[in-house]
Amino acid sequence: MSFTSNAAAKTPLLAAFGLSAALGLAGCDTLQGKVGTEATTQPTAPAAPAISEQLLADVRILSADDMEGRGIETPGSERARAYILSRLEAIGIEAPPVGRLQTFEADGRTRAGPKRFHGTNILGLIPGTRVSDRYIVVSAHYDHVGMNEGLIYNGADDNASGVATMLELATRLKAAPPEHSVIIVAFDGEERGLIGAKHFIQAPPVPLSSISLNLNFDMTARAETDGHLWATGTYQNPHLRPILDQVAAVGPVSLAFGKDTPEDKGEDNWVEASDHGPFFRASIPFIYLGVDYHPDYHRPSDDFERITPAVFAASTEVAIAAFRAMDRSLDR
Repeated sequence: MSFTSNAAAKTPLLAAFGLSAALGLAGCDTLQGKVGTEATTQPTAPAAPAISEQLLADVRILSADDMEGRGIETPGSERARAYILSRLEAIGIEAPPVGRLQTFEADGRTRAGPKRFHGTNILGLIPGTRVSDRYIVVSAHYDHVGMNEGLIYNGADDNASGVATMLELATRLKAAPPEHSVIIVAFDGEERGLIGAKHFIQAPPVPLSSISLNLNFDMTARAETDGHLWATGTYQNPHLRPILDQVAAVGPVSLAFGKDTPEDKGEDNWVEASDHGPFFRASIPFIYLGVDYHPDYHRPSDDFERITPAVFAASTEVAIAAFRAMDRSLDR
C-alpha cells in the first residue's frame, strides 16, 4: 500500500535466503468502527487450511535482506524480478502475446520530490475456459520502499505477501483453469505513486473494454490485526457484493467490506490506495483485498518473522475463494 508512515528501528530477520537459494525453491490494534465502514459476519468454514511451504518461501525470499527492500530501479528490484520470473516459469504460466515484461518510464514521488523512474511490470496469461475473450487482471506490486539511512525496509506484508498470494492463486489456476482468461501482473513502482499500474492502463496488453475486473492483492498476511481481509470496492461496484457475501471465513480470517465510501476519509479510504486505483479511474470494476494497518506498516520492522503462517494461509484461502466466486459469477 502506498500511504507513508514514520520509520522505526530495524528488526533483524530470523531467516534470509540468498537469490541462489531462492531460485532453488522455485520447482495494530483492533479496528474501531467507522461511519461508512462495516465488518460483516461471513459464512464459516470448519477447517483451517494446510500451510503451503511455497507460499511462505515466496514471502521469506522476497522480503530477505538481500532484496534490499525491492526499491524500484535498484539491484534488489532486479533480484526480486528474477525470482518472480522463475516462479512463473516453474508454475508454467505463459507470457501474453505482448511479452513477459512491460517496461515503462514515469515520474514518481520521493522524499526529495519528483523523480524520473524506469520500471518493469511482470505479466503472465492463463487462458479461460468459458469466456476466454474476457479478462480478470490479478495484480500485486512487488516493489517496496528500499533502503533509507542504512535501514532495509523489507516489506514482508507490503507487499511480498500479496505477490505470494498471487503466485499461489496462479498455481491453483494452472491446475484448475479459470472461466475467464486471467492476466497475472506483478506491478513495479506502486510505492512511487502507482506508476506501473498507470502505465498498464495507458498501454494495456488487451483492450480495456475486455477487462471484467481487477482483483488487487496488497498486504494479505497480517490479518490478525482484526481478523479480516478487507474487500474494498463494493461501494463502487455493488454487483460484486452479493457474490462476495457468500465467501466463507477460513479459520480466523473472514472478509469485511468497506474503506470505500464518501464517509471514509484520508488513510481510511482505500479506493486509490494501491494499484487498483488506475483501474477505478478507467471505470474498470475492481476489488482490493488487504489487511488493515499494523504497527510495522512502512517500517523497517515489516519482516518475515512478524507473519503468523496459519493466519497468512487462511487469508490467502479467503482471497482465492473470492476470486473463484467472481470468476464463476461474472459475464453470465
